[in-house]
Amino acid sequence: MLKRSLLILPALLITFTLNAQQVMVDKIVAVVGNSAIYYSDVVESANMLVNQRREMGYTSDRDPQNEALEQLMMQKLLYHQAQIDSVDVNTADIAITVEDYLQNMISEAGSIAALEEREHKAVFDIRETLRQYYEENMYAQAMQNDVTSKVTITPGEVERYYKTLPSDSIPIVPEQYVYAHIVKYPSSMTEAKQRVKERLLDMRERIIAGTARFETLARMYSEDGSALHGGDLGEMDINSFVKPFADALEKLKPGQVSEVVETEYGFHIIELIDKNDRGMYHCRHILLRPYYTPSELAADEQLLDSLANLIRKDSITFEEAALEYSDDVYSKQNGGLVSNHDILETQGAFDAKLTQTKFYKEYLMPADYNVIRRLKKGEVSDAFQTTDLKNNQLSKIIKLVDVIPSHPATLEEDYLMIEEQALNAKKQREFRKWLNEKIDGMYVRIDPEFRDGEFENKHWVK
Repeated sequence: MLKRSLLILPALLITFTLNAQQVMVDKIVAVVGNSAIYYSDVVESANMLVNQRREMGYTSDRDPQNEALEQLMMQKLLYHQAQIDSVDVNTADIAITVEDYLQNMISEAGSIAALEEREHKAVFDIRETLRQYYEENMYAQAMQNDVTSKVTITPGEVERYYKTLPSDSIPIVPEQYVYAHIVKYPSSMTEAKQRVKERLLDMRERIIAGTARFETLARMYSEDGSALHGGDLGEMDINSFVKPFADALEKLKPGQVSEVVETEYGFHIIELIDKNDRGMYHCRHILLRPYYTPSELAADEQLLDSLANLIRKDSITFEEAALEYSDDVYSKQNGGLVSNHDILETQGAFDAKLTQTKFYKEYLMPADYNVIRRLKKGEVSDAFQTTDLKNNQLSKIIKLVDVIPSHPATLEEDYLMIEEQALNAKKQREFRKWLNEKIDGMYVRIDPEFRDGEFENKHWVK
């Protein structure tokens, strides 16, 4: 999938793409602000829409080319307005995203040469086209978020929204699970951490001595997603990093490698590639997490299995066991009851009113759900090994507290879901109002071939 973000060109741009004996004629079909949309852009986007719908199992009566054109025009408008309003975005991930997509394209085509022949472009032109598309898309999304970020909703508005919903439009709440757990992190954590530190120190020495390249070791051993790119994190704002990582990074000069740094995600060594006066740092890192021997993990499993047996015999309650033995600081004070507290905190979005103890299966850790689905209400599982949200190894037992059947949402039981839906509806109204004003005030030209098409927003056709 290739798209362009180009300045206004003559009304008709003709290019000849030689594919065997096929000649494709391309032309500008719409202009929004100072950006042109080409017929090939519309065709590509329309094909994507059709394929996505086919994969999701639904169809639409709307002409996919008209729908694709309207989406592209909206993106161009949002991108254009983002430049006017100086909307700030972090483009650090674009290069990584582009390389990932490009490598997939190369693999699909079979080789770089085959891809260049298929796309009728040199690989560096393909890379630049992808970069332009992803950058434009990021700015467009940021602009839309900026428009709706200050929209709020009151309880009264939520109630009025719910009461105006037709009965067949009330959202259906999927089956939910309430559960408690007792968590044990390996008791040998100190030894495991030391082993990781020693591995990283050895890597650091090899890098500094010149006997190994940082990128090579990152690809071979790093447990972070950036390993595919030699540990390269791209250019990022210093405030994007967790504090210990940022503190270590600030002390480095370009080309230097840090000492071992411990963060909530594990242990790192960091190499600073470059930095600028705007607080943007380009670096790479190697991440390792503590690992444990089978015997170390087995000891925790045995303890938890013993606890589970005592609970089943009513020798101790699950709540008492959680308070005394669990290593989960969020749940142990609540009888082991699991909430989304840690999820919200990890995302930097903790708000007491958003705390939930009811989980859809899609939001459960796969290992947890695999155990929960086999339990009856009130039953306690055997011990099993898994990981937390930060991929730290642990063992746990689970008690299924309750199963809430699927049901139509009510204000009393499902207020947060209805509030979110009502807020999104209000944001959509505000965004449409803003969009209409911007369309009316912006230069828009649509080719006569498409002017009579079906547009959801009638303001496009002037």
